[in-house]
Amino acid sequence: MIEALKPMLLSELKAEVFKLPPSDRLALVTAIVESLHDSLVSTPERAAAAQRMRGLLQTEKLAPTDQDVAMLLEQRRMDKYLF
Repeated sequence: MIEALKPMLLSELKAEVFKLPPSDRLALVTAIVESLHDSLVSTPERAAAAQRMRGLLQTEKLAPTDQDVAMLLEQRRMDKYLF
Protein backbone atom coordinates (compact mmCIF):
# COMPACT_ATOMS: atom_id res chain seq x y z
CA MET A 1 0.00 0.00 0.00
CA ILE A 2 0.93 3.65 0.02
CA GLU A 3 3.50 4.64 2.62
CA ALA A 4 2.63 6.92 5.51
CA LEU A 5 1.27 10.19 4.19
CA LYS A 6 4.13 12.49 3.42
CA PRO A 7 4.52 15.27 0.90
CA MET A 8 5.38 13.78 -2.46
CA LEU A 9 5.71 14.90 -6.01
CA LEU A 10 2.95 14.14 -8.47
CA SER A 11 5.21 11.69 -10.29
CA GLU A 12 5.84 9.83 -7.01
CA LEU A 13 2.13 9.77 -6.23
CA LYS A 14 1.34 8.36 -9.67
CA ALA A 15 3.94 5.63 -9.21
CA GLU A 16 2.41 4.66 -5.86
CA VAL A 17 -1.11 4.66 -7.31
CA PHE A 18 -0.11 2.16 -9.99
CA LYS A 19 0.98 -0.20 -7.21
CA LEU A 20 -2.59 -0.32 -5.85
CA PRO A 21 -5.03 -3.03 -6.88
CA PRO A 22 -7.62 -1.94 -9.47
CA SER A 23 -10.47 -1.78 -6.94
CA ASP A 24 -8.48 0.64 -4.74
CA ARG A 25 -7.55 2.77 -7.75
CA LEU A 26 -11.21 2.97 -8.75
CA ALA A 27 -12.15 4.00 -5.20
CA LEU A 28 -9.44 6.68 -5.30
CA VAL A 29 -10.70 8.03 -8.62
CA THR A 30 -14.24 8.15 -7.24
CA ALA A 31 -13.06 10.05 -4.17
CA ILE A 32 -11.14 12.54 -6.31
CA VAL A 33 -14.09 13.14 -8.63
CA GLU A 34 -16.43 13.65 -5.67
CA SER A 35 -14.03 16.13 -4.10
CA LEU A 36 -13.88 18.09 -7.35
CA HIS A 37 -17.63 17.99 -7.84
CA ASP A 38 -18.22 19.45 -4.38
CA SER A 39 -15.73 22.27 -4.91
CA LEU A 40 -16.82 23.43 -8.38
CA VAL A 41 -19.32 26.24 -8.84
CA SER A 42 -22.42 24.97 -10.55
CA THR A 43 -23.52 26.37 -13.91
CA PRO A 44 -26.72 27.97 -12.57
CA GLU A 45 -24.68 29.85 -9.95
CA ARG A 46 -22.30 31.14 -12.63
CA ALA A 47 -25.22 32.19 -14.83
CA ALA A 48 -26.81 34.05 -11.93
CA ALA A 49 -23.52 35.80 -11.17
CA ALA A 50 -23.15 36.82 -14.82
CA GLN A 51 -26.69 38.20 -14.82
CA ARG A 52 -25.96 40.24 -11.68
CA MET A 53 -22.83 41.66 -13.33
CA ARG A 54 -24.84 42.65 -16.40
CA GLY A 55 -27.27 44.42 -14.09
CA LEU A 56 -24.43 46.45 -12.62
CA LEU A 57 -23.60 47.77 -16.07
CA GLN A 58 -27.13 48.87 -16.93
CA THR A 59 -27.96 52.56 -16.94
CA GLU A 60 -30.94 54.68 -17.84
CA LYS A 61 -28.97 56.32 -20.66
CA LEU A 62 -28.95 55.11 -24.23
CA ALA A 63 -25.70 53.72 -25.59
CA PRO A 64 -23.65 56.30 -27.51
CA THR A 65 -23.85 56.17 -31.28
CA ASP A 66 -20.81 55.68 -33.47
CA GLN A 67 -20.84 59.41 -34.18
CA ASP A 68 -20.93 60.21 -30.44
CA VAL A 69 -17.98 57.91 -29.82
CA ALA A 70 -16.03 59.45 -32.70
CA MET A 71 -16.65 62.95 -31.30
CA LEU A 72 -15.60 61.86 -27.80
CA LEU A 73 -12.40 60.33 -29.13
CA GLU A 74 -11.62 63.41 -31.20
CA GLN A 75 -12.21 65.65 -28.17
CA ARG A 76 -9.96 63.43 -26.06
CA ARG A 77 -7.18 63.61 -28.66
CA MET A 78 -7.48 67.38 -28.86
CA ASP A 79 -7.33 67.70 -25.07
CA LYS A 80 -4.37 65.36 -24.87
CA TYR A 81 -2.22 66.67 -27.70
CA LEU A 82 -3.21 70.32 -28.21
CA PHE A 83 -3.52 71.58 -24.66
